[in-house]
Amino acid sequence: MFKQAISTSTRALRSSSRFSAQTPIFRSQFAPAPLRAVTLAPRSRWYSDQAESATKKEEEPSQSSEAKEAEAPSSAEAELKKKLEAKDKEATEWKDKCLRSVADFRNLQDRTTRDMKSARDFAIQKFAKDLVDSVDNLDRALTMGEEKLKALKEGEAVNEDLQSFYEGVKMTDGIIMSTLAKHGLERFDPEGDKFNPNEHEATFMTPMPDKEDNTVFHVQQKGFKLNGRVLRAAKVGVVKNQ
Repeated sequence: MFKQAISTSTRALRSSSRFSAQTPIFRSQFAPAPLRAVTLAPRSRWYSDQAESATKKEEEPSQSSEAKEAEAPSSAEAELKKKLEAKDKEATEWKDKCLRSVADFRNLQDRTTRDMKSARDFAIQKFAKDLVDSVDNLDRALTMGEEKLKALKEGEAVNEDLQSFYEGVKMTDGIIMSTLAKHGLERFDPEGDKFNPNEHEATFMTPMPDKEDNTVFHVQQKGFKLNGRVLRAAKVGVVKNQ
């Protein structure tokens, strides 16, 4: 009976295999789908120290970004301060240059004014030097005529022609000196004054007890000034008691 059951199952298996070989479509329809390989990511275990380090790493970028945001305005402010300082320095330099230019221009104006005044005041200097010799001759003529008139008054009768000639020369000398004074040329007689080396030229010295030391007692040639500047020094004799 047992053998009969085995033979019956064997026959059933054979019949099923034949059916499957003859009908491949149904086999493919009912065939199970192929399995796909699924890779599972390894699971990591976290410990307490690793968790803390991970949280620190997550916090560090946020802190660094905040620090950068805080440093950004400060760096911009520092850059602006540097630019402002540079501009202030440049403005100071330009102001100094402008002030120097103004000062130089004013100095140039003053110097030009002085030069123009000097040129105007001493334009006749050469002419005046040539003219003073003629004025000296008139002065000598007046001195000699005055001495002659004094001698005539003391012993002889006064000559009217000589008197008239003297008066004419004196008037001519006065007119010439007044005309020269209008142009800044003046004659000075230092007799009795203290010796001044800037205005006087000492031709000789002599002791004189009755006169003060270093005093002009004799004038050989009178001096001239042109607008306050000595044109020709006076030639004088000076007292020297020491």
